[in-house]
Amino acid sequence: MKRLIAFLGLALLGAETPLVKVNEMLYPKLIAERKGKVILVDFWATWCVPCRKEMPLVAKLEAKLKAKGFVVVTISSDELDNEPAARAYLKEAGITTTGYIKAPKDDDAFIRQIDPKWGGELPALVLYDRTGKKVKVWKGETAIAEIEAAVTKLL
Repeated sequence: MKRLIAFLGLALLGAETPLVKVNEMLYPKLIAERKGKVILVDFWATWCVPCRKEMPLVAKLEAKLKAKGFVVVTISSDELDNEPAARAYLKEAGITTTGYIKAPKDDDAFIRQIDPKWGGELPALVLYDRTGKKVKVWKGETAIAEIEAAVTKLL
């Protein structure tokens, strides 16, 4: 209830909703809450040029396939004090869903939880099927056609 009141207060003041902090405990819940949908988690940062190129393409893919049960979750790897810039970029890129910002207690443990073979490099995409099972991890720049093919296969 407090969160709703805070959100409504920000909306009335014309302020944007802050990014939701995600850590080791909350990440599994993000996935579990979206079971039944094909989920693409996009790890990115404002300073990452390939991330900034990829994000609008991912947003368009979500718009195209949303009706079939596809959802994108964006998690900024920016420092917490860079949240305003991250929030502004999400808006610019066309992301209309809740944004998240990485705020783990132990960054290395968080990264290993996502994928033991991931070193934290960006951009990174993690694809989950409708049951919440991780099926693919992309590290570095990835062609949108490759991402779309993998997502479509799961839909």
